[in-house]
Amino acid sequence: MEREPLLRIEGCCKRFPGVLALDDVDFEVYPGEIVALLGENGAGKSTLMKILAGAYQKDEGRIFLEGREIRPQNPAHSQSLGIATIYQELTLTLNQNVATNIFIAREPRRAGVFVDARRMERKAKALLDLVGARIAPRTIVQDLSVAARQQVEIAKALAIDAKVIIMDEPTSSLGVDETKALFEIMRSLRERGLAVVFITHRLEEVFEVSDRIVVLRDGRRVGTRPTHETDIPEIIRLMVGRHVDEVFSKEEAEIGDVVLRVENLTRQGVVENVSFDLRRGEILGFAGLVGAGRTETMRLIFGADAKDSGSIWLDDRQVNISTPYKAMRVGIGLVPEDRGNQGLVLELPVIFNMILPTLERSTTAGWVRSGYAHRVAQEYVDRLRVRTPNMQQTVKNLSGGNQQKVVLAKWLASNPRVLILDEPTRGIDVGAKAEIHSLMSHLAQQGIGIIMISSDMPEVLAMSDRIVVMHEGRVSGILDRTEATQERIMAYATGQIDLGQNGSAKELLRG
Repeated sequence: MEREPLLRIEGCCKRFPGVLALDDVDFEVYPGEIVALLGENGAGKSTLMKILAGAYQKDEGRIFLEGREIRPQNPAHSQSLGIATIYQELTLTLNQNVATNIFIAREPRRAGVFVDARRMERKAKALLDLVGARIAPRTIVQDLSVAARQQVEIAKALAIDAKVIIMDEPTSSLGVDETKALFEIMRSLRERGLAVVFITHRLEEVFEVSDRIVVLRDGRRVGTRPTHETDIPEIIRLMVGRHVDEVFSKEEAEIGDVVLRVENLTRQGVVENVSFDLRRGEILGFAGLVGAGRTETMRLIFGADAKDSGSIWLDDRQVNISTPYKAMRVGIGLVPEDRGNQGLVLELPVIFNMILPTLERSTTAGWVRSGYAHRVAQEYVDRLRVRTPNMQQTVKNLSGGNQQKVVLAKWLASNPRVLILDEPTRGIDVGAKAEIHSLMSHLAQQGIGIIMISSDMPEVLAMSDRIVVMHEGRVSGILDRTEATQERIMAYATGQIDLGQNGSAKELLRG
């Protein structure tokens, strides 16, 4: 007898103004199965999951859970049916403790009135133990790491007796060890008979933890494969509709004189005596484990945080950068890791986001020169191939890859000499990733010095001319691309002696 799906979607359609987001999509997941849902940004993955979560209403189609048709009306209703969604941006209440978050709006009560805190904490502890979380129920959520907060979210899903758990980019902010721990939790959920839907852009993770892969493209389901019967090239072909032989498209650029020099940059307790230089036309990669101080270093250079000591030089001239405005004035741009909160004004349209760093050029007497602003924005929409219906489209309605292109566009419009890219391809699909890599190469060929922070080791190795490795707030080594390997980078990143070299880390600090 053929096994029945735990969750089945038939002929799902969803339309937005001018966009058919889902076109007759079928989807199913079985008990005790981990399904990876893949596709480029804008393929329809998030729309499909938001319909299941009750955040959107489908226009056509039917949804069945355990053979019974359901119609999720809102997130609370979806949860009551047994569908839990863990979003990339976690939804916990930071100033409340763990137990309260797990049972929020479902707190056990005495006499039906008073919250029974002790019973709630006991039940929370049992759920946390189920997911292997060593977290005290009374811990305030804001004091937890991202990985620990995810464990709380999973415990919260178990508290509502979820049958289906949807995880949207759960590893995007996790380190290697934290990711492994999450995968163990996912496997334990599978063993308990739950169905797990796993959305990610990290294809190597798909092959490590999933049982089956479903691929969407342009709102349609274009393929399903048992994970053990396929490989990354085939999945990429399904996702983008063509063969992608080389995801990393670095082209050689002429490397010139030093454009940026940093000497002994220090912020107490964060980074200490960081020194490096950046040349024109160079892509300087920054590698290290979570918490190594890479982002913090760039915030000091950009004037977002105040340094305690150290100096910054541009073209052999020492500069005093105390604010981001001053960094922009001397020709430094920063694409932050958190594009939603720090790189964009999500409620504003594309055109205004693109001209924000160049408002002085785009305004007269405080009024935006609409013609000029439109020409600038259109130039970069065309150049970066931003997929947007028009310039007035609200940025929050764009896919992640297109949002990242808008952030890049606004800095390119400012004609930077130095461009800092913090995790430039995190959370975007393989096609948009290849486009951004190609853009980085072209910018380097134009003589722009690029600093790239990335936790994706293949990206660091493929795109960097040199690699700065940080460990606990210090530079532990600087490697030329010809001598860099994953093993050597990890040796420096973990504070070990470099593998395969007798010299000290200090001897490598100038590459």
